[in-house]
Amino acid sequence: MRIIIAYASAGAGHFKAAEAIYDYFRRQHKDIDVKIVDALEKAGVLFRSSYTFGYSFLINHAVFLWRWAFLATHLRFLRRFTKPVASLVERLNTKAFGIFLEKENPDFIIATHFLPPAIAAYLKKKGKIKSRLITVITDFGIHAFWISAGTDTYVVASDYTKELLMSEGIGERNIKVLGIPVHSKFLRRYEREALCRELAIEKNKFTILILTGSFGIGPVEETVDLLYREVQILVVCAKNKGLFKRLRDKNYPNVAVFGFVENIQELMAVSDLIITKPGGLSISELLAMELVPVFISAIPGQETENIEAMKRYGIGISAGNAAEIREIVLDYFLHPDKLSLAKEKVRAIKKPFATSELYDVICQSSAGAGS
Repeated sequence: MRIIIAYASAGAGHFKAAEAIYDYFRRQHKDIDVKIVDALEKAGVLFRSSYTFGYSFLINHAVFLWRWAFLATHLRFLRRFTKPVASLVERLNTKAFGIFLEKENPDFIIATHFLPPAIAAYLKKKGKIKSRLITVITDFGIHAFWISAGTDTYVVASDYTKELLMSEGIGERNIKVLGIPVHSKFLRRYEREALCRELAIEKNKFTILILTGSFGIGPVEETVDLLYREVQILVVCAKNKGLFKRLRDKNYPNVAVFGFVENIQELMAVSDLIITKPGGLSISELLAMELVPVFISAIPGQETENIEAMKRYGIGISAGNAAEIREIVLDYFLHPDKLSLAKEKVRAIKKPFATSELYDVICQSSAGAGS
């Protein structure tokens, strides 16, 4: 059985989901030939740059344009114009990726970004490949670009996501509510006391983890200024070197500052509360770790939709500034019963075994095709 796992390197979440699937599948069976590919690596330079640097620029410096673009390509009365144009542009600029898929013609294509299934679905329509196409939607909301005629199965994060897809005309039998794939390191159980010793932090203090996203944005410094006297704070600055230096220079007690980390699961394991941007993968990881979230700095469109999905399940509180964050954090700190109730809601919705259940779907589909 030959499988291609395809993503697009526009935001870290799509790659992380693809990597989680790839790592799991590769360990399962020696007869599976599985490859992972970034569709943008096989695209023109200008197109690739517009996806990567363009996305980063808009959400950091021109978020109103991102909001407009998201709506213009999603609203029903506009998508009849915007989607065909986008599809044509994508096909013209990803010819090498299309040729790669034709040459490989795998049994399954699993996509964690909407660009690869759009190309694969077009090739299926033209009879150039016969692959079964599985689209793993890496947000809890739905944008029109995720929907491609020719997709055999949509893997979604929640029943809420399923309802949105069905409202777009996708049949229930084509939707699997498995969750968003996360790496196996988020499924392990960690011993908090030992980790606290390794991280050189207090084991008995109420601890909050602040994640700034890959771009290091949000009212992080102000939040630390307001809270460091009352709770223990772990801050992951990611690529924001300026924020990292400023917080390090302040040398606050009860504050541990990190740059880009590989052990985020360990920081989650020693935390009582997480303050984070509401990306689809970030939410799935914190749910797997049974952390209660406070959401900040949501990107209009996909991340605000993620917040709406979480509201459906009574999970997460949004904060617009550092003062609001402080109020929410101290409310949980001073009322442990509220934190316990919030954790129960997290446990009720979490779906940590998406990768293994997706593997089962693949095996069942393969067996069905061979019978």
